[in-house]
Formats: sequence, C-alpha cells, structure tokens
Amino acid sequence: MSAVRKVVDTVLWYAREVTGETEYDRYCERHRRHHPHAPVPTRREYERMRTTQRECEAPGRCC
Repeated sequence: MSAVRKVVDTVLWYAREVTGETEYDRYCERHRRHHPHAPVPTRREYERMRTTQRECEAPGRCC
C-alpha cells in the first residue's frame, strides 16, 4: 500500500469517527449479534431513536 493511500485512509477513518458515521455501523453489528432475527433499523430510524433518547435523558433546561 502506498504512503499516500495510507494517509487518505487514515484521514477518511478519522473523519468518519469525528462525524459519528461509524456509530451507526457499530450499532448495526451489535444489533445483528444480539438480535439476529430482528430487522436492522434504517439509518433514519436509528437517528430518530438516538434523538428521542437524547431528548428524554436531557437534564432540565432553563430555556
């Protein structure tokens, strides 16, 4: 593998980690392992679940 390709792969990996892109991939792997017969939620469904969960667990707000 060329040095340039390694740098590009590293930058792409880092960008996916920082933006949370890999979080959905890890969720799908975990879901398939623990619930092999259940359908895997789409990315949109996953994002909706995450948002709902964050809103329910958010501490009290002043505004």
